[in-house]
Amino acid sequence: MTTVPDSAGGPAAPPPQLVRSPLSDGEWHRLHPLTPLLRGGLFLLVVIGIVFSNLRDRLLYIFLPWLAPGVGDEVVEWEEMGGDPVDFVIANNLYVLAAVAVLAVLIILVAVFYTSWRFHTFRITEDDVEVRSGILFRTQRRAPLDRVQGVNLTRPMIARLLGMAKLEVVGAGMSANVKLEYLSTANAEAVRADILRLASGRRLADEAAPVGARPASRTAALGLTVSRELTGILEGPEAPVAEPESVVHIPLGRLVASHVLSMSTVGLLFAIVAIVVGVTQGVTWLLFGFVPAIIGFGAYWVRSIFKSLRYSIAPTPDGVRITYGLTTTITEILPPGRVHAVEVTQPILWRPAGWWTIRINRLTGRSASDGSNDDFTTVLPVGTVVDVERVLRLVQPAMTDDERALVVEQGMFGPREGDTFVNTPRRAWWIRPLSYRRNGFLLTEDELLMRRGVVWRKIVVLPLARLQSFGLYQGPLDRLTRVTNGRAHVVQGPVTPFLAAIDRDVALQLFDDVARASVRAAQSDRTHRWAQDEMDAGVPAPPAASVLAPVPTPPASAGAPAEPRVPESSATELRVPEAGAADLPDAPTRPADREEDGA
Repeated sequence: MTTVPDSAGGPAAPPPQLVRSPLSDGEWHRLHPLTPLLRGGLFLLVVIGIVFSNLRDRLLYIFLPWLAPGVGDEVVEWEEMGGDPVDFVIANNLYVLAAVAVLAVLIILVAVFYTSWRFHTFRITEDDVEVRSGILFRTQRRAPLDRVQGVNLTRPMIARLLGMAKLEVVGAGMSANVKLEYLSTANAEAVRADILRLASGRRLADEAAPVGARPASRTAALGLTVSRELTGILEGPEAPVAEPESVVHIPLGRLVASHVLSMSTVGLLFAIVAIVVGVTQGVTWLLFGFVPAIIGFGAYWVRSIFKSLRYSIAPTPDGVRITYGLTTTITEILPPGRVHAVEVTQPILWRPAGWWTIRINRLTGRSASDGSNDDFTTVLPVGTVVDVERVLRLVQPAMTDDERALVVEQGMFGPREGDTFVNTPRRAWWIRPLSYRRNGFLLTEDELLMRRGVVWRKIVVLPLARLQSFGLYQGPLDRLTRVTNGRAHVVQGPVTPFLAAIDRDVALQLFDDVARASVRAAQSDRTHRWAQDEMDAGVPAPPAASVLAPVPTPPASAGAPAEPRVPESSATELRVPEAGAADLPDAPTRPADREEDGA
């Protein structure tokens, strides 16, 4: 690709004839002109509100004394007690000087916000997204496009009314995200498409952004935007662009019921009963101790429902598009190959309704203490088995129909007749007394499946191409029972890929099989630049596959395990080699179930 050299010696900009958005031409651009209003103006409004709240009585006494006749006596008492700066201004008749001082402070703050906006610029090259900011202390951040883990578009309620959005490019490290706040919604969508298109290995010239008719003036444009977005809060258009249809629709009744049928709700009911009983017995401190917690839980409960009201998930050529939120809308596109672990879970209270939830481990570019991490790891808040199948097709497109059938039929509802999972041996039942029959694993060509839990049914899907390492851990009681514990190491997240009480010999065979399978999967993985093959071949990227096809039921099969080698240490760990290592045997075999030799 021909590039235009950068005068500063930085990365080259894409050629102008290949640029789709005016903001993706490799030049430095500023953010939306109303950005200071959202980033600093709201802070000023809060400060002014606090000041007026504290001076409410005094302002009534000065300007509207007939509305509050008793306030004058309180003001006189304040003045007799020594007064405050406002009393000093009133006593010395310094109204004009005080007004000038307040006006000067406002002018300085506005100048600071405006200067900050002028110095806050960004550019998009064919390799990076760069942001420069700061007045006295300059900061420059760069996000390589080949390391992009996702692109999020957030629209808080005030920003939506003004037709603006915040774009966040998710990086591969801790606190590595690059934020563009704020852009107009149309520009944010175009820039996001360009970033994903460059990250995929395709060129920007393959598509051209349509140029629509503009209103006659900025005032008219703002009026139309506010009117449209007020309607959109209820009707739900994410942006004035075509949005793919969601493959999953969550009814409001199911969403509310899923929150009601939760262990946190059960705990809340116990707390309410304890408060009622305690108050009737004269223990009034329970009322003051638990009521704030109940109010906080209620706020969290309502916020969780509001967040999922506009949930949608759909395939796009650049990845999975997930949208959620009623007042603050967040739209995320998760590129292929960025999911490191998938967990399908069913709490026991959801079992009569047949509902499940899906969470994933992925790089979010945020710290572990960030409470918004959960927003980016729950890809299905609540859904049926059909919904689970559809979401699995999106987040794990490399899985075959047979593998998806194994996840649904045996992983979610197993064990059943013809179960192909390797389960905990009967002699170790006391380690997992309730779930030892269900506790097991299955290694396929591209995934490692871990199944566990009875009260909370869980099936974990681990793509071998994303696996970082695999370890075996054995304590003294495990050694007596000849079992061990296995843990797969992936990026941090809500999914815990851990399995206890695996037969020792079978676990050692699994250790070797995972080593070979992980290297082979990493060598064949092409999701780093998911459209590079199509571009090199000169063919367009294929459209998103249908996610509504039925999943066939696979036949049961088993393989013969090799003779394991017992290491001297009671804890072993495998580090997956980097892609490009020497070729290894083709396909690992699944260790067969072994006959137990008694208690």
